[in-house]
Amino acid sequence: MKEIALIGPTASGKSELALKLAREHEAYILSLDSLSIYKEIDIASAKPSADELTLVKHYGIDLIHPNEPFSVAIFEKLYGELKERCLAEKKNLLIVGGSSFYLRTLLQGLSPIPEYSETTHKRVEELLQDLPSAYRLLREADPLYMTGIEPSDRYRIEKMLLLYVQTAMTPTEYFKKFPPEPIIRSLPIYEIDIARETLRGRIRERTYKMIGSGLIDEVCRLEHTYSRLPNALKAIGIIEVFDYLDGRISKEEMTEQIITHTAQLAKRQQTFNRTQFPKRELLDAKEIYIKASETLLL
Repeated sequence: MKEIALIGPTASGKSELALKLAREHEAYILSLDSLSIYKEIDIASAKPSADELTLVKHYGIDLIHPNEPFSVAIFEKLYGELKERCLAEKKNLLIVGGSSFYLRTLLQGLSPIPEYSETTHKRVEELLQDLPSAYRLLREADPLYMTGIEPSDRYRIEKMLLLYVQTAMTPTEYFKKFPPEPIIRSLPIYEIDIARETLRGRIRERTYKMIGSGLIDEVCRLEHTYSRLPNALKAIGIIEVFDYLDGRISKEEMTEQIITHTAQLAKRQQTFNRTQFPKRELLDAKEIYIKASETLLL
């Protein structure tokens, strides 16, 4: 079994390239997309089409509902199970997507997390009734670690509170005592190099296609089923539609905002990839196809 990672900014052409490579080299695809994991978020996440999903087996897509929690630990488990399947079925594996945080986790690993008692859960629920105070508690105990967490980040504050209450150790102390172990120790990583103007054009084209395919109706259905509270419904392509539905912006403004915000996301993704994966190969799609094909044939 051979495995490679294919990364790049949103709308850079990763899915098309991965599909071609997977079909030609007997591979499964593991999606790194943080929105495609949710069922019912189909248009806003720009998931592969039904036809594409039947051509090649994709994993990491349609795993949970928008109101259900997802974590990197779940993704790590999914990768482990899929790797075993690839080995058993003699398939290659393509790890593909724009949410490279998950890929970094596979390369760096996760520290083991303790089981939390019912008492711990109850105490943390009490502390979270006052989020600013809960944040201050952690900040005073571990100022170094908490500088990386925003005071409004309830999800991460809750995770650190659970750890702190259960173990009586600060996050810094705990992660020093239980350092992460890499899940993948060696992995060829290819990033699609694409000109800014070309990428902007692809983002614009995709945005028009999403809106024409029923993005607004999809967001209305999601709101009706789940309200606007789930974090999944705060994603780019959804929050702008909410503003349009509320009458704060016109449809044209909604469209332009989605394009702008997506382009800004793409820039952040490129920065993350550059800083977190210095050994990646930055090539255009044709060059990646040639090199990746050679790697998968070795």
